[in-house]
Formats: sequence, structure tokens, C-alpha cells
Amino acid sequence: EVKRYEKERAKNDSTYWLVFELIWRDYFRFIAKKHGNKIFQLKGIKPFADRWRRDESLFWKWANGHTGIPFVDANMRELNATGFMSNRGRQNVASFLVNDLGIDWRWGAAYFESKLIDYDVCSNWCNWMYVAGVGNDPRENRYFNILKQGSNYDKKGDYVRHWIPELGKVPGFDIHRPFELNTSELKRYGVSLGGNYPHPIVSMKVFT
Repeated sequence: EVKRYEKERAKNDSTYWLVFELIWRDYFRFIAKKHGNKIFQLKGIKPFADRWRRDESLFWKWANGHTGIPFVDANMRELNATGFMSNRGRQNVASFLVNDLGIDWRWGAAYFESKLIDYDVCSNWCNWMYVAGVGNDPRENRYFNILKQGSNYDKKGDYVRHWIPELGKVPGFDIHRPFELNTSELKRYGVSLGGNYPHPIVSMKVFT
């Protein structure tokens, strides 16, 4: 149908990415058929040791959008409110959970399973394996720099501003890093770290 549309109407970035993601969907179905219930196991399809933390307090801060990292929190709040999150958001919050917090990736996969309105067994679990480094990606550390991602995809902060109204007065890209603002700036924007918005639960890596 996409190819027919491209032939009759137009071929563009959107049609390209739709086909690209459909291929990933089918690929992950084949992976699930090949590996069976390994896709639900801690080591995934690789012989990795158990290096994961199981900190429920940290996990629920992530799940509820209270990490103090606005781009992560905005995406999690959207998921909790609507049952949906963009593909880019899913990669970022997954990377944050497994790489920045070191939490058992299966907790994240199970949480997505409980929330997503477009939930698909193979796509969900194989994508989480992929981000956690226990799936098909040859790179073992698929790390997303959250601040850089925020700069690339929400530079003016409109997305974060929509889902985190308590940061609504913070201008531009600064909304992604309220923890870098000084006391007078925070007061001017009506933000109280540890009050109406949490302190970050981890230190974010700077980017250039």
C-alpha cells in the first residue's frame, strides 16, 4: 500500500520511514520466532551476566515522570496520560532507564506492555533488548544523551512545556536543564527544585 501510494501520489521522508519501521516490525517477529521466550529473559539473546539494579524507588520515579530530567519526564507523562509515546521518546526513556539508572530492562518492557495502546509483543520486547544491549545490536552500549536529544528534537522546549506545566515559564532550551539554572532564575520562572519539580536523580552528561 505504501509503494502504491508512492507511485500514485508522492515518495517522501514519511513514506520511507514507514516502510523502514515496518521492516523492523517484521524483523523482530522473525527474531521472536527464532529465539522464543529468550526475548523475555534477563540476558536476552546474548550471554550477558546479571549487571542490573532492582531499585523500585528509582523505577517508579521513572515510570511516573518524576526523574527531574524534563525530556524523560515529559515522555513518560505522555505515555501515562495517553498510552502513546513517539518512537524517539521510547528510545530515550528506555536508554535512560537501562544506561543512566541501570535498572533491569525487563521492568521497562513490562511497564510499556501495561501502558501502550499500540503494544506489540515482538516489537516491544525486542526493541527493549536492543536498547539494553542484549538483543541484535552489535553495539553493546546504545546510549542516548538526553540533553543532546532534547536539543535535536525539542530545541524550543514546546513538547516539554506541554507535558510539564510546572516548568512552563522556563524559556527555550533551558527548560530541558532547570538544574543548571541559578536560584534567582528558578525563582523568576516559578520553579522550586525539590518542591514543584524534582531534583534530577542522576547527573546528566553535558554535550557539545
